[in-house]
Amino acid sequence: MALGPAGILLLSILDSSIPVAGILDGLVILDAAQKPEIAWLCAGLAVAGSTVGTMLLYWAARKGGKRYMENAAPAGRAARYRNWFLRYGLITVFVPALLPIPMPLKLFVVSAGVMGTPPGQMLSVILPARILRYFGEAWLGVTLGHESAGFMKSHALHFIAGALTLFALLYGFARFREARRNVGI
Repeated sequence: MALGPAGILLLSILDSSIPVAGILDGLVILDAAQKPEIAWLCAGLAVAGSTVGTMLLYWAARKGGKRYMENAAPAGRAARYRNWFLRYGLITVFVPALLPIPMPLKLFVVSAGVMGTPPGQMLSVILPARILRYFGEAWLGVTLGHESAGFMKSHALHFIAGALTLFALLYGFARFREARRNVGI
């Protein structure tokens, strides 16, 4: 809080690249509630920092995972997981990147790096999710003020249900698109 928007930028980079206590969401909401005039700046810095931090983790995993994937057997469970992740894995990155509830985003970011997901695809998933998340939290802080934390806690199950529904819809859409491509429509 003492560093203001610069603190949000620094914390968002750290929070997305190395395991840090997930307090960034609360800080964005609190700053928005206390200083609505800088809410959008704080949200933008959280998006920028979080995207940079996530991409740093992704690049580290991509670099380290390259050697692992070169030595991995082309058949078997590892190959099936790789094929599945290349087909649907970015859904597992988007959903936890979007939601403020604790979900294992770093695991999926590392998987995306190790599996060789193209950087542009990774960025095209992380950036919109982070924009929706942090600007949504800033809006919540400006709109509800100090009642935002209570709102988040009382609706945690709704967020979880929404995450599961979103995952199912995105997964179904990806399967539908893949089936259409295979049929040649």
